[in-house]
Amino acid sequence: MDKKAIVKNYKFLGIMIGAMVLGAIVGWVWPNASVLAPLGKVFINMMFCIVVPLVFSSIAGSIANMKSRQRAGKILGTTVLTFVVTGALAAVIMFALVKVFPPVLSAWEEIPAEEMGEYASVSEMIVNFFTASDFVGLLTRKAMLPLIVFSVLFGFAVNLNGGPETGMAKWLNDLTATMLKLVNIVTYYAPIAFFAIFADLVATYGTMITQAYGRAMLLYYPLCFIYLFVAFPLYANFGGGKGAAKVMFSHITRPAVVSLGTCSSVATIPTNLQEAAETGINKDVADMVIPLGATMHMDGACFSCVLKIAFVLGVFGQPLSWGRLIPIVLVAVLSSVGMSGVPGGGYIGEYIICSIFFPTQMELAFPILVAIGNLVDPPSTMINASGDYVVCYIVSRFTEGKDWLKKALEKKEQA
Repeated sequence: MDKKAIVKNYKFLGIMIGAMVLGAIVGWVWPNASVLAPLGKVFINMMFCIVVPLVFSSIAGSIANMKSRQRAGKILGTTVLTFVVTGALAAVIMFALVKVFPPVLSAWEEIPAEEMGEYASVSEMIVNFFTASDFVGLLTRKAMLPLIVFSVLFGFAVNLNGGPETGMAKWLNDLTATMLKLVNIVTYYAPIAFFAIFADLVATYGTMITQAYGRAMLLYYPLCFIYLFVAFPLYANFGGGKGAAKVMFSHITRPAVVSLGTCSSVATIPTNLQEAAETGINKDVADMVIPLGATMHMDGACFSCVLKIAFVLGVFGQPLSWGRLIPIVLVAVLSSVGMSGVPGGGYIGEYIICSIFFPTQMELAFPILVAIGNLVDPPSTMINASGDYVVCYIVSRFTEGKDWLKKALEKKEQA
């Protein structure tokens, strides 16, 4: 990848971070910078209007257009289970880390407890976690997880009714493409919005913002590289047997570099497929695991999801108790499935976090979450995209047998 391509792919991310820094400076030197807040709220409201149809069409459309049968079904089931398990492990690791090293040491301001909403009973939480009271209840940004459940079921219904050849499946694909274009259009306004948002935040809450973001980055960046050099070898050896980690490291460099250069899991698909073929991974395994992983396998996103939740809880002065572990891990895994494989992910993950944990504080929580997402995007994408190649080892073990890599290497030597 040449320097021009890297500059092109990071240009907008750089503009966004630059706008946030400039806004922070303005907020620091101008106490009345809060008058700029409406410029940020316009962007937030526009994105709120996009997220519901985008989540529905992207998830339902991907399932409606599946062509998997028999062996493909086995590969698909193993792949999704692996994504869920590795994502959950990543979320637990980050949860333990932020318990020891909280990203926010003190609340940004005193917020009355009632503004956070009262706790529902366990049975109510389960019902509200998966369902809405009626169809209209799904059409709100505060029902992201029920919307995902409905979208999954709707996608399977379309698939059973004819699948990719039906007009409904094609319409879902067209709607997804259209909504992503709409996201792109609205995102052109994002630098102005985040300039205003951060001017308002710094004018209101002061220097504790930059200190908290700095602590968050010091947690996140080292963890991603430790995960790559510790967890990935363990996954590779589990999937490919003794010596698999060495093989994995000889092939994972290119996907890691490409993902850092593009900041996109989707853009890394061709490189991952090439490395999988050179490793000896069966084509049908790689052809399903890697494209599916570009939108569903997001260990880096699970890291950032937990970090975001811990960060905003700290901002609001709310404790990160061990009792929150299970719901946070569930949201981290489920929200990573809903994210797109493009830079920024359409902000779907941030909406899901807000709708579950901060439904009455969305206007403040959302820009904070998006800012963290922008700051951690490069290493997060590296873990997400290069990890797709590693997951092929695990899926191959359960579809080809535990000696698949040894046989593949012997076949290469004979060729």
